[in-house]
Amino acid sequence: MSTLTGTDVVEVRGLTRAFAGRRVLDGIDLQIRPGEIVALIGRSGSGKSTLLRILAGLDRDVTGEVRVNGTVAVAFQDARLLPWKRVRDNVALGLRHENRVQVAEAALTEVGLGDHFRAWPLTLSGGEAQRTSLARALVREPNLMLLDEPFGALDALTRLTMHQLVFDLWERHRPAILLVTHDVDEALALADRVVLLADGRIAHEEHVALDRPRDRDHPDLVGKRNRLLGELGVNTKGQVH
Repeated sequence: MSTLTGTDVVEVRGLTRAFAGRRVLDGIDLQIRPGEIVALIGRSGSGKSTLLRILAGLDRDVTGEVRVNGTVAVAFQDARLLPWKRVRDNVALGLRHENRVQVAEAALTEVGLGDHFRAWPLTLSGGEAQRTSLARALVREPNLMLLDEPFGALDALTRLTMHQLVFDLWERHRPAILLVTHDVDEALALADRVVLLADGRIAHEEHVALDRPRDRDHPDLVGKRNRLLGELGVNTKGQVH
């Protein structure tokens, strides 16, 4: 993975990744601008998480160009907290900062966990664990934040709260964000651009210019939602075809 000489945070050209001869990604071209929120959707097996892992530097067995400018941080669906370390120590883990504990505490306070510094991970709710995961990503001061279905296991109300938290953090820090999700409504609520993967390729894109928070019943969003569902093979009545 090399460093960009241009202005994009991410530049991917002709990216191909194969497993046992099967191309999971097949000639992907993708750019992400500084501060842009991009949602990546697609059916299971379409290559979403594979692309995220490549951008995170966790998978380098690829062909094509992958360029990322700046620091990258990742938050997964499973918060992946070490149960034998307290919440603050999980967030500070790996930080090379002379004030690492204070930095971790500041990040936890920012995500609403200022009273959980010394809590054990097993005492956290699902939403609190994901807030901790976001704090752990935030302390890296990333230029690119990769979110791999971080809200998939949460209840609907907690998901809405987390959506607002992600947007609030984005407004304060302005990283570029790539959000992998199965939820079309989540993608349209958060992203500036929704990219749909199918058969290892980018099959469709939708740009969302509406201000946030977004009314899901806005005619523009309804039209985009129907187009995305159609590309996924789902009609507006929820039937797969």
